[in-house]
Amino acid sequence: MTVASDTTRKGRGARERILAAASRLFASGGITATSMEQVAAAAPVSKRTLYAHFPTRDELAVAHLRALVDSGDTMEGVLLREDLDPRERLLRLFDRPDTDTPVVRGCPFIDAAAEFPDPEHPVHAYAREQKLRMVRLVAGLVTELGCPRPDALAEQLVTLADGAASRAMVLNQGDYGRHGRTAADALLEQALGTPP
Repeated sequence: MTVASDTTRKGRGARERILAAASRLFASGGITATSMEQVAAAAPVSKRTLYAHFPTRDELAVAHLRALVDSGDTMEGVLLREDLDPRERLLRLFDRPDTDTPVVRGCPFIDAAAEFPDPEHPVHAYAREQKLRMVRLVAGLVTELGCPRPDALAEQLVTLADGAASRAMVLNQGDYGRHGRTAADALLEQALGTPP
């Protein structure tokens, strides 16, 4: 009975360990450059356990992106914070990412879509779904602020946020978003007729 209990205990949390390992490896090297063998070793789990939870790397990649959304640790996560007023949530899209690594990573959804350029691929499709969700969240916030054309302003703001995140990654400058924040503030002021 003790042997069975030990075996059961070792198997618990395998899915979480796999996702945590995949998250670290995908962030540092990319999804397509990360093998399932690397994930299994980093988890650590057997390949059999890995494939029982995630039969393909594509399924693991989508699960990884879903876990990011669920955690709220994405650029879009700030849009759901009810402790901030709508304008502040929009401007916080441009804050320095909260990370302890010296390498600045861009938006994980843009990164994933770039690695899987076929728009019909499940990873690309999930990334697109999250980017469309981001526009809806921003449109809802600018509507709350009284913007007469919320959809147009939402597209401008998310384009700015995605561009700032991409440039921050390319230039490895975590505070690059300050430029986007200044531009977003000007857009909001122009659209709403209110000072920052």
